[in-house]
Amino acid sequence: MAFNHLPACVHDALAPLSVTPVTHSVPMAKNLRSDRPPADPASRPSPGTILDRLASGPSRSARITHTEHLPPRAGRHAVWPDRIRSEVIAAVQARGIEHPWEHQALAAEHALDGDSVVVATGTASGKSLAYLVPVLSALLDGSEAPNGRGATALYLSPTKALAADQYRAVKELSQPLGRAVRPAVYDGDTPVEGREWVRQYANYVLTNPDMLHRGILPSHPRWSSFLKSLKYVVIDECHTYRGVFGSHVAQVLRRLRRLCARYGASPVFLLASATAAEPAVAARRLTGLPVVEVADDASPRGELVFALWEPPLTELHGEKGAPVRRTATAETADLLTDLTVQGVRSVAFVRSRRGAELISVIAQERLAEVDRSLARRVAAYRGGYLPEERRALERALHSGELLGLAATTALELGVDVSGLDAVVIAGYPGTRASLWQQAGRAGRAGQGALAVLVARDDPLDTFLVHHPEALFDQPVESTVLDPDNPYVLAPHLCAAAAEIPLTEEDLDLFGPASAELLPQLEAAKLLRRRTKAWHWTRRERAADLTDIRGAGGRPVQVVEKATGRLLGTVDEAAAHSAVHEGAVHLHQGRTYLVRSLDLEDSVALVEQADPPYSTDARDTTSISVLETDVEIPWGTGRLCYGSVEVTNQVVSFLRRRLITGEVLGETKLDLPPRTLRTRAVWWTVTEDQLDEARISPEILGGSLHAAEHASIGMLPLFATCDRWDIGGVSVPLHPDTLLPTVFVYDGHPGGAGFAERAFHTARAWLAATREAIASCECEAGCPSCIQSPKCGNGNDPLHKRGAVRLLTVLLREAPEEKPEEQPEEQPGNGLKAGPEDGQVHGQEHEPADGSEDESEDEGV
Repeated sequence: MAFNHLPACVHDALAPLSVTPVTHSVPMAKNLRSDRPPADPASRPSPGTILDRLASGPSRSARITHTEHLPPRAGRHAVWPDRIRSEVIAAVQARGIEHPWEHQALAAEHALDGDSVVVATGTASGKSLAYLVPVLSALLDGSEAPNGRGATALYLSPTKALAADQYRAVKELSQPLGRAVRPAVYDGDTPVEGREWVRQYANYVLTNPDMLHRGILPSHPRWSSFLKSLKYVVIDECHTYRGVFGSHVAQVLRRLRRLCARYGASPVFLLASATAAEPAVAARRLTGLPVVEVADDASPRGELVFALWEPPLTELHGEKGAPVRRTATAETADLLTDLTVQGVRSVAFVRSRRGAELISVIAQERLAEVDRSLARRVAAYRGGYLPEERRALERALHSGELLGLAATTALELGVDVSGLDAVVIAGYPGTRASLWQQAGRAGRAGQGALAVLVARDDPLDTFLVHHPEALFDQPVESTVLDPDNPYVLAPHLCAAAAEIPLTEEDLDLFGPASAELLPQLEAAKLLRRRTKAWHWTRRERAADLTDIRGAGGRPVQVVEKATGRLLGTVDEAAAHSAVHEGAVHLHQGRTYLVRSLDLEDSVALVEQADPPYSTDARDTTSISVLETDVEIPWGTGRLCYGSVEVTNQVVSFLRRRLITGEVLGETKLDLPPRTLRTRAVWWTVTEDQLDEARISPEILGGSLHAAEHASIGMLPLFATCDRWDIGGVSVPLHPDTLLPTVFVYDGHPGGAGFAERAFHTARAWLAATREAIASCECEAGCPSCIQSPKCGNGNDPLHKRGAVRLLTVLLREAPEEKPEEQPEEQPGNGLKAGPEDGQVHGQEHEPADGSEDESEDEGV
C-alpha cells in the first residue's frame, strides 16, 4: 500500500471512519438458581425429535428450508509421549481420560520437541488437553529448580470468559500436582493487590492480547523473572485473530518474542484453532515463526442435525413499502422458549448485546406464563457484565441450573458448556468457521445435538437458507491478517521502542515495512535515533497509541446532565452517529436523549426521557481514487483494485416510530467530515453495456445503488468479513473514472484485505449477488435483497430489476477466474470500523460502520 505520510500523532492517524451506533442492554436477569436438577442425559430426546417438536404445525414446518444430517464418527486413541511426566498422566487419568486421541498425542510430541504447533481440529476435540499436558509437564520439571520457578507458561485468550473457563480447567486438572502448578488470571478484573503475586509467583498466567499489549509488555522489568523462564506460549482460538485485530495481535506477539530474547528465553508457541483452511500458514503469519500443523481430528463426534430456518413475512411494510419479515430476534426468542419448555439445554447465539438481552427477557416473560420456575432458568450472557455476574452465569450453565442462555460471541469460544442439547444461531455469524464453532457448542459429551440457523432479513442470510450448499459443501475460510499494514505496524514500533530501544537487528522481526516507517516516525517526532537505536520521545505511554481491537480514538464519555454521573462510554469512531445532538441513547434499560456532543472534550450530555421514537443517523460519502494497482477488462468496462480516500460526514438523523419504523421526521446536523485512506475494489460500465442492459438514465442511479447494496451484503461469503466492516459508493458518473462506477472498500485505515479478496473472486461474488437479487420473492426490493440497514440515503433510489439486468450483462463478459489469481490467504474479520452508504452529488453509499460485537470490552 502507498503510505505517503504519518501525521504528527499516530493516534489520530489510526482513528477509523466508522460511525456505528452503540447500543446498550437492559440489566441482566437475576435469580439464576433453580430447585430443578439438571436433565438426565439418558432421558434426552434425539436431535430429530427436538426439531420435530419445534416445527410442529404447518406455519412452523414451512420455515425450515433445509435440514442437514451429519453422522456420528468413532474416535482413534493413541498413547502419550513417554517424555510426559508420569504425575501429569496420572492427573489426566484421574479426570477419566485413560488415553489421548491421536491428534492430542501428536501435538504433545511436537511441543516436547520444541516445535511450535497449531492444533486445528473440531469443536470439543480436546485441543486444550493437547497443549496442557506438555505445559504441565514442563511446569512440573521447572518446580524442581532452586527458585521453584524454572519454567513458566503464558496463555492468551481472545475473551475473558474463555480465560476464566480455562483457569477452572487447569485448577481441576493440576490439583493432584500440588503447589507445582500455580495458575492465575491476569486481566482487568484482577484485583490490584493480587497482581504482584501473579508477577512473582504464578507459573501459568492466563491473560488476553489486550493486557499483554497494555499491561505486561510495557512493564516488562516487573515481569522479568516470569519472562526469562517462559517456555510455552499458548494461543487459544487463534482463528479469531484475523483482519486488523489479528494484525495487531501479530505485532504484539513479535514484541513479546523480542523481550523474551532479551531475557534469554525462546518460548515455543502452541496454538489451538477451530477447523480452518491452511491453519499453519495463518499461525506462521500470526507468530512470525515456522509452525507445524496437526489437523487430522481423531476425536469421536455425535450426530448433528442442522436446520436452516427462515422467519415468515409479516403484514408490516418498511422503507418504500417493502415487505418485512419477522425478526430473527423474535423468532429465536420463540425457539428458546420452546426448547426450555421441552427441558432441552440450549444456547441462542445473538450478534448484539441488546439482542441477547431482548431474547432472554421475551423468553422469560413467555415461560412465566407456563411455569414461573422456568423463567428463572433462562438468562442473557454478554460482555459488559461485572466479573462476578459473568462467573455466576458460567457456573450456572455448566452445572445445568440454567436451561437456556441468550449469548453474544463472548460465549462462542471454547468455554466448556458440555451437556447442551441444542444451539440456535440468530443470523449468519459472518463466516463458516464461526458458524461451525457456534454449532459445535452443543453435543460436547459425544451425544447428538441440534443446531438451527435463523435467517435475518438480509441478502446473505436469505441466500444461504435457500442455497445450503454454500454452507455445507464448502470448506471453512482461511484466516488472513496483514502485520505489515503501516497503520498497524507504526504504533507497535513505537511501543517496542518504549519497551527497549529499537535496533536495526530488530527490524527483521517486525517485517520489511518497518525500515520504511522509521524515518516517518522520526519526522513525526515520535521516535528519535541516537547512535544505533531508536528511542520513544514522548511522556505518554506508547502502548496507548492504538486500541488493538480497532476501536481507535479517545472514547466519548456519556454523562447525565442533571447529576454529572458517568453512564458509560462510546467509541470515538461511533460518536458522530450514536451520540449526536438529539440522538436516542439506551443504557441499562433506560432511554436518554442526547442534549449536546462536545467533540473537543469527548463528552456527550444526556437527559433521561421517554420519546416514542428511535433515531437513525444519515450520512454522505464521497470517494476519490488515489492509485489503481491493477485493472482487468470486463467487456468494455473495467474491474479495478487500488487505494482510495473516503470522506464521510453525518449530516442528519431520522426519527422513527417505535415498533413500525415509520419515519416521523428528519433533523439536520452540523458535524465535521472525516476521511479514511483505505483499499477498494470498483467496477465501471460503459454506454454500450448500459444499452444492452436496457438501463435508462432515469434508473441508472437506482440500479447501481441496488447492485452496490446487494454486493456488500454478499461479500462476507467470499471475504471472511462482516457487512459492517466494508462500505460502498455508487456513482452515475465518477470524476476519476468518467463512467458509472460502483466502489466497495475496506472500512479500516490502510485496508484489511476484504476488497482484495473481492477483486480476486469478483465473478463468483457478483454472480451470487445477482442470484440473491433475482431469486428474492419481493416485487421492488426489500431488506432480503437490495435494501441496506445502514444506507445513508434511506434506501433511495433503488431499482431491483435494473440491478439484475446490469449484473447479467457484466457477468456475461467477465473473464474466467484462475486459481493462481487468488491470494494465498483470505482476509478476516475483527474490525470495529467501516463506511456503508450515502449520497453526495449523485453518489449513493453504504458506509462501513463496525459490527456490534463483544470486542470492545473483551480485553483488558
